[in-house]
Amino acid sequence: MSPPAKITIHHLVTKYRQGTPITVVTAYDYPSARLADQAGLDMILVGDSLGMVVLGYTSTVSVTVDEMLHHCRAVARGASRAFLVGDMPMGSYEADDEQAVRTAMRFVKEGGMEAVKLEGGEEMRSRVAAIVRAGIPVMGHIGLTPQRISALGGFRIQGRTADDARRLLHDALALQDAGCFSLVIEAVPGQVAGEITRACAFPLSASAPALTPAAKCWSSTTCWACSSALYPPFASNMPI
Repeated sequence: MSPPAKITIHHLVTKYRQGTPITVVTAYDYPSARLADQAGLDMILVGDSLGMVVLGYTSTVSVTVDEMLHHCRAVARGASRAFLVGDMPMGSYEADDEQAVRTAMRFVKEGGMEAVKLEGGEEMRSRVAAIVRAGIPVMGHIGLTPQRISALGGFRIQGRTADDARRLLHDALALQDAGCFSLVIEAVPGQVAGEITRACAFPLSASAPALTPAAKCWSSTTCWACSSALYPPFASNMPI
């Protein structure tokens, strides 16, 4: 069977159910999006990590919606095949459901994205449900949530204790029930990620050491050795 001309949620769900790995990479501009698309990646995430690896911020906290939309538009121009997900930055969805839907609409209408991602667990249930009701797919994000880095006390592995692991599982199931089509698990031990994967019925993507989820998310700046930033201890580095 020839590969699809355009990846959709249907293709992603089919691959997940067949046990076929889903390929995901972050991209922040036109050339990186073209490279990812030509390489046949299934999904491109325009992550707010661009604040650190492209714009030089010390965290993702300072990234604005306008900055995200600028990069989303560039990625959308460069990718015609991959499924595109835009990362909603801190302060653009937490206030209430109306704000979350309004921001998500901008990512689709102005940014050319096909889905949005937001950080948080059970407390984001109503935000996810509202965006999904508006017709926009949502990717969740639990574990290390960089937008809350001050509250977490730094870039630390999450879910190390039994109570924390149970909380992450509860968060994952709550996001699934709210309508998320997929979930990023960041900086969580592999065993914990595996338990969450087995308990959930949607694709999970690991962006740190977890090895069991259905997808592995790489940053394009890591893949192509474009970033001189220091990597946290849990980050994986691909040989070039």
